[in-house]
Amino acid sequence: MIDKELVVLVARKDPNEKEERFQSSLEELKSLTETANGDVSTVITQKRDRVHPATYVGEGKLEEIRVAAEEAGAELVIFNDELSPGQLRNISNAVKCRVIDRSQLILDIFAGRARTKEGKLQVELAQLQYLLPRLAGQGTELSRLGGGIGTRGPGETKLETDRRHIRRRIDDIKKRLETVVKQREQYRKRRKENRAFQIAIVGYTNAGKSTFFNRVTESDSFEEDLLFATLDPLTRQVGLPSGFQALLSDTVGFIQDLPTTLIAAFRSTLEEVTEADFIVHMVDASHPDHNQQEQTVLQLLSDLDADHLPMLTVYNKKDLLETDFIPDAHPSVTVSVHDPIDRTRILKRIEKVLEEEWHEYDLFLPASDGKTIQQFKQYTMVTSLKFLEDKEGYALHGFIHPEHPLKHEFL
Repeated sequence: MIDKELVVLVARKDPNEKEERFQSSLEELKSLTETANGDVSTVITQKRDRVHPATYVGEGKLEEIRVAAEEAGAELVIFNDELSPGQLRNISNAVKCRVIDRSQLILDIFAGRARTKEGKLQVELAQLQYLLPRLAGQGTELSRLGGGIGTRGPGETKLETDRRHIRRRIDDIKKRLETVVKQREQYRKRRKENRAFQIAIVGYTNAGKSTFFNRVTESDSFEEDLLFATLDPLTRQVGLPSGFQALLSDTVGFIQDLPTTLIAAFRSTLEEVTEADFIVHMVDASHPDHNQQEQTVLQLLSDLDADHLPMLTVYNKKDLLETDFIPDAHPSVTVSVHDPIDRTRILKRIEKVLEEEWHEYDLFLPASDGKTIQQFKQYTMVTSLKFLEDKEGYALHGFIHPEHPLKHEFL
């Protein structure tokens, strides 16, 4: 077991910010720190109208942070905001220990989580782009091999000595990612040609997306009560109750104030969402700030131009609710994804939403045309299938995507 690193957390509260929102953001910072194997010894907050341009917080508060870190034996101070290169340098000099900000912490967690080649490249790109303007402020901290939270990934090499080396590396990663993105586009194109129906699960980090994905696809994507357990998108086939076959994608969890370098780096991963035909938005209904988390995801979907897609909101973790829950979104379903009956309810509800979006049809097919019958079962939602003896064939009733080739061929 790796020893946990002692950490002091620092947060500034804007007087106009609601107390619940501030507390929720602080709790999230604690969770992020724990996810990165840190142990929070002290939390220091300051109410302040505006950020100090040179030191983020005031001089007196800096001294308080230095004393708190010294007394606790903490080696690291984490700020709940993005610091400018100058602020980072000035604060480090004043508090006499390592200082990182929220963005660097998130990047660090991503570095530890990435499993695929693409994921690792994307994280490294985001870290390098983040570090480049901040090199002067990092001092000797980057030279230490594996020197704790905020130094995983590219931080393990002596980056601060050579900006050109970083720029070359950034160009190199971008080229390699372009190849990966092209491959991903090929896969998507093939799925579109095969008329595969794509469902993307999105949601705030730790909402239960991977648990649902694993149970309904009998898959084994990484699943844990930690932030950002899933980084690399996985796609598996899932059969809906009518027999209709769809592809289900598990995506990276969203978070408020996600570093912009990360959104840019994970663009191709998040494009799984924009290419989807349907979105399942998973919300942790038991979280005290679930409304804010829901809004964060909806805003990111809007940024990705994916807010026009049909969507079902799944309010998860109903087993942890202590009061009556009133959903904000429609259509929605309130469940516990650990319950098999609830999982089936989600799949049935997806079909119900699709019935409203798709075209209803009635069709007769001769029993000898087994291939077409099978195609209708697989690519459309067949709600009833009756064998008519006198006609020696099947009467089908169901729903079909308005643009599916079968519709133009048979209906």
